[in-house]
Amino acid sequence: MQAALTIETSGQGLYEFTDRVHAFLREAGAGEGLLTVFVRHTSCSLLIQENADPDVQRDLHAFFRRLVPPSTDPSMNWIVHTMEGPDDMPAHIKAALTQTSIGIPVTGGRPVFGTWQGIYLFEHRDRRHRREVVLHLST
Repeated sequence: MQAALTIETSGQGLYEFTDRVHAFLREAGAGEGLLTVFVRHTSCSLLIQENADPDVQRDLHAFFRRLVPPSTDPSMNWIVHTMEGPDDMPAHIKAALTQTSIGIPVTGGRPVFGTWQGIYLFEHRDRRHRREVVLHLST
């Protein structure tokens, strides 16, 4: 079974969609299997991360912003690709450092997440986007 989700973003940050993954698995009548989650873009990524304390998401966002600042930052003067603005190439770099596909085991119709884990779309661009995430269940 396969489905596509649209996730609306309003700028850089983490957008949890764990509840939508649970709903997909319920609708699919999932038992045991492997859920592949894939994002169809090159300037955002996917993360499985703690979902109990919002400070974790804030700190991760701050870390990546320090690691890969906008191309207007003097340390980034080597960047050539700025076609869509100062967040363009930095967004591609952040996506390259993370992942665009995640495999999640499914047992008893539920993803095998740890107690405090959730799945997030990690938006690396400053402006709003409609991101497409594909869910594919293999049993």
